[in-house]
Amino acid sequence: MERIRTARTDELADLQRIEVDSGAPFREIGMVDIADALPLDLDVLADCQRAGRVWVTVGPDDQPIAFAVAYLVDDCAHIQQLSVHPDHARRGVGRRLLDHVAGWAAGRGLPALTLTTFRSVPWNAPYYARCCFLVLSPSHIGPGLAEVLAAEAALGLDMDDRVAMRRPV
Repeated sequence: MERIRTARTDELADLQRIEVDSGAPFREIGMVDIADALPLDLDVLADCQRAGRVWVTVGPDDQPIAFAVAYLVDDCAHIQQLSVHPDHARRGVGRRLLDHVAGWAAGRGLPALTLTTFRSVPWNAPYYARCCFLVLSPSHIGPGLAEVLAAEAALGLDMDDRVAMRRPV
């Protein structure tokens, strides 16, 4: 049976591998730069893990098959990364992780989850919409989320295809 728990320090390199593996489908839709992007830096993962903001879904062998990383942006829990290993995709693993992070956020009095993602990729914005996220209009994007989007633009992401989304908790 799968379960969700906070990540351990000794699992962070495994999470990087999950992130790399989960990027492979981007290659199939011509987004090679995204497929080849480096995973979250180990120092970033370690900082978030020490703060209790990295969760893993583990299988019966207690090995991670998916993970989520969140940090605070505009007083919301911002999903910095959600990755599910392709061998476990399309089984509700990501949705359960999102629900877990939403519960964590609600327990801390945070009003919502936010994230940024690709509008046109089926397993990005359309998926998150099915998970109760709504696209934010520019007038509803706070200063912190605007900084996230600006950083993505500086990395060369196609901002015409990027969208900010929010899910109340």
